Amino acid sequence: MTRREQWVSALERAVRTATVVLPRDVVQALRGALDRETTELARLHLETILENERVARENGLPLCQDTGTPVFFVRAGAESPWLADLPDALSDAVRAATDSVPLRPSAIHPFTDENVGNVARGVPVIDWDLVPGRDLEITYVAKGGGSENASGLLFVPPGAGSDAVLRAVLTHVVRVAPRACPPIVIGVGIGGTADWALRLAKRALVRRLDARHPDPSIAAFEVRLLDAVNRSGIGPAGLGGATTALAVHADFAYRHPASLPVGVALQCWADRRATVRIPESGIAEVME
Repeated sequence: MTRREQWVSALERAVRTATVVLPRDVVQALRGALDRETTELARLHLETILENERVARENGLPLCQDTGTPVFFVRAGAESPWLADLPDALSDAVRAATDSVPLRPSAIHPFTDENVGNVARGVPVIDWDLVPGRDLEITYVAKGGGSENASGLLFVPPGAGSDAVLRAVLTHVVRVAPRACPPIVIGVGIGGTADWALRLAKRALVRRLDARHPDPSIAAFEVRLLDAVNRSGIGPAGLGGATTALAVHADFAYRHPASLPVGVALQCWADRRATVRIPESGIAEVME
């Protein structure tokens, strides 16, 4: 097997894993939500989600009929010798997984509505983060269409403070959460420019559900927003209950004095992700 073939095999395996097996932290969060839930209808929905997870995992079936837009978040060591070879390998892995998993064809021309599978102009999405070192860490995320439609770009008055940011995000989430397949994961990007705020929000979704931001002020914001969202009572499937969101993950960038953009990205309960590491040796490894 050539190096390129080994990469494609490992990346295809990561796509398959993400499509059929929920990460352990997500399953634990769903079980915790079930333990806390007192509303009968919400408990039934959470039990159904967990049964769906078991059936998918044991039978190698997609967790959802919407297998999502393929998105790769790449933490790329600036000195890695493999940077130029990676994009084609990512596309080849998605092509292979489309046939082997299978993935639902979801790459559609915005004007003609032609469906060409899962590899096309701009698909798969590749988010590059250049960091020191020689390793590549690639996290695959299956981004469902329903939760993507619940994204938002908000503009808070500069200087209004974290309370105003929280109120703006809460207002948006309460409005859109019922159609994003709750319980959801909420990513929030604060500051920077408009496009960067949305990118920060989407990147925040990659974090484990049980991980807090290292900045204490951002971590406190995450806790406050999660509590406020869950007190909304929207609940699983939007039918009422104690858990509307499993986690809130936020990140920030310094902003212009005249602008405070806030990006919001939601992920449905099927928080599907898997990670591959390619060290300097070039031998790809699917991480647990």
